[in-house]
Amino acid sequence: MQFLLRHPYSVLFGIVLSEQLGIPLPSVPVLLAAGAMAGSGQTSLGTAVAVAVAATLLADHAWFEAGRRRGAQVLSLLCRISLEPDSCVRRTENLFAARGPRSLLYVKFVPGLGIVGVALAGAFGLRRLRFLLWDAVGALVWAGAYTLLGYVFSSELERATRAVLGLGAAAVVLVVALLAAYVGWKYVQRQRFLRQIRIDRITPEELSRQLAAGQLISIVDLRHSVDFEADPRTLPGAIRLGADELDARHGEIPRDRDVVLYCT
Repeated sequence: MQFLLRHPYSVLFGIVLSEQLGIPLPSVPVLLAAGAMAGSGQTSLGTAVAVAVAATLLADHAWFEAGRRRGAQVLSLLCRISLEPDSCVRRTENLFAARGPRSLLYVKFVPGLGIVGVALAGAFGLRRLRFLLWDAVGALVWAGAYTLLGYVFSSELERATRAVLGLGAAAVVLVVALLAAYVGWKYVQRQRFLRQIRIDRITPEELSRQLAAGQLISIVDLRHSVDFEADPRTLPGAIRLGADELDARHGEIPRDRDVVLYCT
């Protein structure tokens, strides 16, 4: 706390930059603290917001360029380190397809989607200037909202901080225990999902051998429309369906043969 009081802007810049780069340091409490310090006259509200926006834009531009140059590999990496790796790209693609670059205005408020949304914008060819304009506004909305919230409730946050510091090590143990419980719950969910689908998987090599042998197989391309527009190639004879169209259009899939579904 003393270090934060002596170097508020450096701490704010470092933690926001780290979180936006993917290092698991929570920046929202620091944004709230910066706003609370501005409310008590220890810092400038405008400077705090500007510092947070600058750190966000620096990290976002790095992910945007990574998405432009190494789109699929970057998205794969981000999903491997996500707590919800099986749905993180799909959720962001749905948001991006529905709102386009406007999704950058609020994607940072959705846990787990901020970095993926920025990388996705690069992977699907959004022009750099257009990205920077939307991302700058989104960073301002995100950082400004939490900093202003801390400014408005500065006295309440100060009392809450004193109460937490009064707990000492117990507060740290409680936070770590809650975080561990959440990550553990996500891990158990994922293992159940993987066990459910493990018996129903086929490798690309196995599918290629079966097709070469002349076996009748129905192939369904379930890629999101955003993915398909970026790379319209598909497997020979594949039926194009969106995952959200399966209930309405499943009758188009022949039932007299094996069915193979594939996505990104």
